[in-house]
Amino acid sequence: MRKRKRRFPKASIRYTIFTYFTVSALVMIFLIGIFMYGRLAGQTAATIREENQMVINQVTLSVDSYLRTIMKLSDSLYYGVIKNADLSTGAETVNSEFSLLYDNNKDSISNIALLSKDGELLTAIPAARLKSDMDVTGEEWFKNALGRPDNLYFSMPHVQYIFDNSENQYRWVITLTRAVEITEGTSTDQGVLLIDITYGSLQYMLDNLVLGNQGYLYLVSSGGGLIYHPRMQMIDANLETENLEAAAGYRDGNYQEIFEGEKRDVVVKSVGYTGWKIIGVTPAGGFSLSGMKTKLFLIFVVAFFLFLLAIVNAFISTKITAPIQELEKSVNALEAGELDAEIYMGGSYEIHHLGRSIDDMAKRIQTLMDDIVAEHESKRKREFDTLQSQINPHFLYNTLDIIVWMIENEQKQEAVKVVTALARFFRISLSKGKSIIPVRDELEHVRNYLMIQQMRFKNKFIYRIEAKEEVLGLASLKLMLQPLVENAIYHGMEFMDGDGEIVVKAYKEQGQLHYKVEDNGLGMTKEQTESLMTEKNHVASGRGSGIGVKNVNERIRLYFGEEYGLSIESEPDEGTVIEICLPAISYQELMEKEQA
Repeated sequence: MRKRKRRFPKASIRYTIFTYFTVSALVMIFLIGIFMYGRLAGQTAATIREENQMVINQVTLSVDSYLRTIMKLSDSLYYGVIKNADLSTGAETVNSEFSLLYDNNKDSISNIALLSKDGELLTAIPAARLKSDMDVTGEEWFKNALGRPDNLYFSMPHVQYIFDNSENQYRWVITLTRAVEITEGTSTDQGVLLIDITYGSLQYMLDNLVLGNQGYLYLVSSGGGLIYHPRMQMIDANLETENLEAAAGYRDGNYQEIFEGEKRDVVVKSVGYTGWKIIGVTPAGGFSLSGMKTKLFLIFVVAFFLFLLAIVNAFISTKITAPIQELEKSVNALEAGELDAEIYMGGSYEIHHLGRSIDDMAKRIQTLMDDIVAEHESKRKREFDTLQSQINPHFLYNTLDIIVWMIENEQKQEAVKVVTALARFFRISLSKGKSIIPVRDELEHVRNYLMIQQMRFKNKFIYRIEAKEEVLGLASLKLMLQPLVENAIYHGMEFMDGDGEIVVKAYKEQGQLHYKVEDNGLGMTKEQTESLMTEKNHVASGRGSGIGVKNVNERIRLYFGEEYGLSIESEPDEGTVIEICLPAISYQELMEKEQA
């Protein structure tokens, strides 16, 4: 097996990627080049132009047929109704005939009206009357109709504005007008026949027509006025523009133009009698592959080879990158702090070797971190234990002075109490080097301390210790309460006149052990409270024990965890309450576990 491994070593990632991807890319390029060569030269553009011309021609026929239908309606109204009617006696007949023709063409016609040359409305369907302030004789379409009696005149698209009919308000129309001969009795005179063509019926024929990939068509009058455009609203709002000036000068045929820096192919076709022009525009980019045979062929060939290339490259990339991805997951787990996570060791030689190296490194890091953490915790515990084991000489000297003074003043009983309290104080402070003691001993320790300090400060304060029997056997950290009581005495009671009170409580709540140290002293501001938790020795070293409130909090968290510790509530002139939270653990069970 070793000989085989030496004869057939695992290929490197660089060699594998270079070989697979180079060969596959060359093969795909060669095959695509053979099938695509000669198929692209000019076919796409020629086909699109041919299609565009066919579309324009078809649209022109449709629009021309539509307009001729409207013109035939105009002839029917004139020659079949108006010319044969005497308006002096047959106005009702004219109105009835108008209604019949309107009903047959109402999908494309909005209004039909007959006006005298003086602008008087003779009959109208479905409109009832002209607007009160409307003088049609001044309108351009009215003048054009009377000025050219032999022609039909088509206006530009506009909102219907001459008739007072709520149903026809705000409708876009194109007005067809022509001069007609009106008979009234024995006299004849000129009049104007008006037909409002519904703009929507014309728009319906032109909407959604596309030339090539990006092309469109629009409709202009002989003077270059815009009749229809797929982006009509944008142009009216001056958000877009169109090459209308050039369009007015185009004759039927194909043109190349440059508009706003873009090269465009333009096809122009006139619409019969009206002089309107249908203009098809295809940007240069629209001559890309269309829906012709070439496009279908190219799509099929390209899709086929892309499919093959995707399969080959998917296999190759999976073969090469799967081990790297697995190794990356392992490294991400290490970055997230999971040093005991399993490290992937597979794939090529390099990946296998790298995985093994990372695994060894992770193990070494884990070992070093465990050693560092253990050493750091041990060092901190030693520092705290050393600090708490120190006995401030000033406290001892002051206590001894009190004892001497009592003896000299023949207060032997009180001196015995102080000596006894001091002895118990030292015994619990030492506790055979143990850091964990029962709650009973911690309360006894602070009781002895308070007794000594009460005699020293000559009864400036009273104290009270409250604890239920159920908490006395629980485990507690040694010397937690003394620094808190020191702060209460030196900063809360020293300047009081004898009304000071300190209450120490121990109780169990929701599975946790709680201590409370309450005083009615001077209290503290928020800044002073925060300083207690940041300064190591809040009590002056020459007066107190030197064990700061912050150190008590750190010791608790070091021994029991970050979720435990102490909190402070205080207001100036309102006193201070310091609460300690510890896990409720039986001292006896804890000692048995340590011995085991």
